[in-house]
Amino acid sequence: MEANTKIAIFKNKQIRKTIHQNEWWFSVIDVIQALTDSSDPNDYWYRMKMRVKDEAEIELSTICRQLKLQSSDGKMYETDCANTEGIFRIIQSIPSPKAEPFKRWLAKVGYERVQEIEDPELATKRTRLLYKLKGYPDSWIEKRMRGIAIRGELTDEWQKRGAEEQRDYEILTAEISKATFGITPDDYKKLKRLERENLRDHMDDFELIFTMLGERSTTEIHRQEGSQGVPKLRSDANRGGKIAGVARKELEKELGRSVVSKDNYLPSTKKLKPQRIK
Repeated sequence: MEANTKIAIFKNKQIRKTIHQNEWWFSVIDVIQALTDSSDPNDYWYRMKMRVKDEAEIELSTICRQLKLQSSDGKMYETDCANTEGIFRIIQSIPSPKAEPFKRWLAKVGYERVQEIEDPELATKRTRLLYKLKGYPDSWIEKRMRGIAIRGELTDEWQKRGAEEQRDYEILTAEISKATFGITPDDYKKLKRLERENLRDHMDDFELIFTMLGERSTTEIHRQEGSQGVPKLRSDANRGGKIAGVARKELEKELGRSVVSKDNYLPSTKKLKPQRIK
């Protein structure tokens, strides 16, 4: 999920997007919010569909797909999304002076995805640059990038072994997290006082390292045992997480403190730095 779901920014407005069938799909509601500043973009979208249907006899909903995107409460919900071509068609029906610059922005974002498909290393370079611009240190970025690669290997195994994206992935991820840290990802985010932010972007070195250990161990168990089906994958996830959990507890004994931290990287100053929560 974290590799395929992103938030893009247009004129300080957040546009949720996700990769589906090797192209970007964008939240229609977010696009409407960005272009109209409507206080109720859901109602605007509903009325726009009715208007276009009456005027042009076109069903705008037919160019959309219901894809899961993260909401402000941190949960995943089915959301109307359209690809680049579909969004172009939709914004033709939105009378807004922001439409033309948005089209140029959209074309650029779509083109970047094509480039990344042809050369996956570009996506890695862009991610590194993004973290660098946010002020993360190089040593942290290296761990984060390695963690993304390990996570990708794990989800590839899940896909091949019968897990359904999103729903089952969340269950399996929670199983690893509970065994590794004694806490689910949702509760971990609450501990760090995060909302829509990515949990792993707010982990310190040790938290990232033990996350990687739990997930890499799980991947190896899947491969070694040829696991199939969610019940077996869930059992493996618990075992892989426990390997990391044992290591974490041993380190905590040596340090005399918990590795599970309330600290986050929410920017409290111009330069990003760990922000300790009281």
